[in-house]
Amino acid sequence: MKRRSFVKTSLLTSAAASILPYSSMAKEKSGTEFYELRTYTLKNQTQQKLVEDYFRDAAIPALNKLGSKNIGVFTELKPAEQTKIYVLIPFNSLADFLNVQEKLDQDTVYREKGAAYLTAPATEPAYERIESSLLKAFAHMHKMQVNKKGERIFELRRYEHASESAGKKKLEMFNDAGEIDIFKRLGFNPVFFGETVIGDHRPNLIYMITFDDLDAKAAHWKAFGSDVEWKKISSLPDYSDAKLVSHITSTMLQPINGSQI
Repeated sequence: MKRRSFVKTSLLTSAAASILPYSSMAKEKSGTEFYELRTYTLKNQTQQKLVEDYFRDAAIPALNKLGSKNIGVFTELKPAEQTKIYVLIPFNSLADFLNVQEKLDQDTVYREKGAAYLTAPATEPAYERIESSLLKAFAHMHKMQVNKKGERIFELRRYEHASESAGKKKLEMFNDAGEIDIFKRLGFNPVFFGETVIGDHRPNLIYMITFDDLDAKAAHWKAFGSDVEWKKISSLPDYSDAKLVSHITSTMLQPINGSQI
């Protein structure tokens, strides 16, 4: 076996072994999706255009052919400086995620359409850095939902936990205690809920919700805070946010031209 093939095989085997428990859970609950959430750090609009063009013209069509539908590409709604680009890629299984790059490398159309991004020189890179997380969909919303069309904005929220046990309890609150149902009933139009399997700031969970505009966002969160069911759930000692959530990050996003979400 050539050294390059051996190293590649070893790396994939190690990665698969490290998340084997999650693979087993995916088999138990057929249809549970996994998500890759990428964040591109950029230095200027030239890089922004390169990344946006790459996804619109090359990556999204190629990933769609491989079975990843409803790929979202977003910029920050009100960036303080050069915007970051956020990309949400769903996968039907853990195996699809592990094999996707090898399949993309074999796609000549993808390589041609994405050449400016894929072969950008070190002196003029397409981006500064990529941060990437692997998420596993929640049990009570095991597939992404993309229903509402038209002009809208998105809120990407990350809940960090002080411990793994606190994270598991917050997952229980969303799934079994009915927090996801409250979001749906109040019209937040959630896109996905995911537990971070691999990524920064673990343990944490991440989800995305949708609004017509910033006024609608404020009205929805006000309704959530005063909802009778939410008050009932959050008043239980085991589900106190002070115990379960150590930090919340909220990022407001807007889709680029070509985003499928």
